[in-house]
Amino acid sequence: MRWTDVYDIAAGLEELHPEADVVNLRFTDLHKWVLALPGFADHPDRSNEKILEAIQAAWIEERA
Repeated sequence: MRWTDVYDIAAGLEELHPEADVVNLRFTDLHKWVLALPGFADHPDRSNEKILEAIQAAWIEERA
């Protein structure tokens, strides 16, 4: 997985963190959780606020 795989990341995060308050999640926590996902293999510095927002939105959609 890479930073651009927002839907795969969202599904993985939902599986590992089903109790998370996704709407009020800090991006620092989101960044850390993405890096810890099994199968994630991208450079930590390649993320930015726009990517993290897209992951958060996909995660919210995943829960709907």
